[in-house]
Amino acid sequence: MTADERQPGRTSDGRYVIINGRRWRATDPEVPDDVAARLRSHLMAARRAVATARRAEDAEAERAARARVHTAKVALGERGTPWWDQPEPERRARWNEGLTALDRVGGEEATAEG
Repeated sequence: MTADERQPGRTSDGRYVIINGRRWRATDPEVPDDVAARLRSHLMAARRAVATARRAEDAEAERAARARVHTAKVALGERGTPWWDQPEPERRARWNEGLTALDRVGGEEATAEG
């Protein structure tokens, strides 16, 4: 299977991906690859934190982890104001502010754990 075959289908306007017949907002294509990779890393870590908090029945930790998931999704353009409705400077600010917030939270967690 090639990398192209593993990619989800997209709507003709490119705004949505189709996964298992369901339409999801696509990541903003203007997010630089390195920034998108860092945001996805934060997203996956936050999703793991949600699962850990749920297993521990820690409602406060779950809320905090879900907030990180939301921040990453907004920064990627997958939630919040649709990226196609935002001017370029607003889009750039969205992903930079999200990444800054997630890096700050991630740094605090690394300090608390280490």
